[in-house]
Amino acid sequence: MAGTTPPFAGFEWMIAWRYLRARRAEGGVSVMTWISLIGITLAVFALIATLAVRSGFRAEFVDTILGANAHVTVYEAGRIDPVSGRIDRSLTDYETMAAALRGVPGVTRTAPLIKGQVMANAGGRNAGIEVFGIRADDLRGIPRVGGDQAQAQGDLARFDEGIAIGSGVARELGIGLGDRIRLISPDGVKTAFGTSPRVKAYEVVYVFTAGRWDIDRTRVYLPFAEAQSYFNREGTADEIEVMVAAPERVDMLEFALLEAAGPRAQVWTWRDASGGFLRALDIEDNVMFVILSILVLIAAMNIVSGLIMLVKNKGRDIGILRTMGLTEGAVLRVFFICGAFTGIIGTAAGVILGCLFAIYIDPIFSFVNYVAGGGVWDPAVRGIYALPAKLQLGDVLSAVALSLGLSFVVTIFPARRAARMNPVEALRYE
Repeated sequence: MAGTTPPFAGFEWMIAWRYLRARRAEGGVSVMTWISLIGITLAVFALIATLAVRSGFRAEFVDTILGANAHVTVYEAGRIDPVSGRIDRSLTDYETMAAALRGVPGVTRTAPLIKGQVMANAGGRNAGIEVFGIRADDLRGIPRVGGDQAQAQGDLARFDEGIAIGSGVARELGIGLGDRIRLISPDGVKTAFGTSPRVKAYEVVYVFTAGRWDIDRTRVYLPFAEAQSYFNREGTADEIEVMVAAPERVDMLEFALLEAAGPRAQVWTWRDASGGFLRALDIEDNVMFVILSILVLIAAMNIVSGLIMLVKNKGRDIGILRTMGLTEGAVLRVFFICGAFTGIIGTAAGVILGCLFAIYIDPIFSFVNYVAGGGVWDPAVRGIYALPAKLQLGDVLSAVALSLGLSFVVTIFPARRAARMNPVEALRYE
């Protein structure tokens, strides 16, 4: 009996499949089915591609921060110099402070730094740069500059003989390995006639690419002792660079670092330095997901249009099936299968296209850049050199859940309309 048939029985699938592949002349809506399927496919593809690029951009941005900058910077609160009247933040006992910080659980490396901003000159070209005075061993501990992730030319073994510069600085000044670069500082030698600019030339022994345009374009490294002499910081350091094992949980170490550094110390974490940008990325992520969810909803509404037309064209068939003993639930499931099947196939195709886009984003982007004549991606604006993409299981599953959920929900309404159709009314004019 019809009442004893289980839900989604074989004959329900057979009827639904027959309706899906019916030709227009037979009362089918195959064109509308194809439109719905393509719409769902493109919407899911756009959602997964956007989520992958979003995840890749965030991962690359955070990786360049952690790979080229201190996870925590420790410095003095400052005191007023009685001679100059300026706030002096120099560290005189930096070796003791660095050793105390190194003893904090979770800290992997500490390094005293000298920092200053000067003008670089080579071959008639000038560029504003930021100088970091650091020891050679400590420079090797910076992953994207001198460590295992570094993309560089030259030999760090000769670092004490010259200077290490970013690839952007080298490009701006038109120099390379073995060339000489002059550093010009307005705070130079103090004489009876005032302060004269300090000018000194160094050989370029190392050229690095950290992966961030703003770092590669402005940063150079000097040997620590040489930087102390150049910036008149003999016997002092400006700050202590701290690297930790778990930078994502750096906030948990702040109190311990402050306690180890002393009562006048202050800390500045990488989250403090880049927190505004990361929060902006989070807001952009949420807004983009909502916008693309609306796109998926619009694509899913095409399923409703197709099913409404299908129900209208199949009114006579519905009446006959009902008089043969088919229940309302069976009719509802037949048309639900029609709509859900379109959503499932479209979602699967969208997932495949989105994953392929994320995997092969580099050749795709290279082709787009070639067709556009170059200049599509400006690292001076974006901060990084290429458009990254990172596939994450959570992003793919959220896109699949959203697409299938919307497809199933919108399918219920026209399916219920078909199930509640009166067979007498459906066959009255036949």
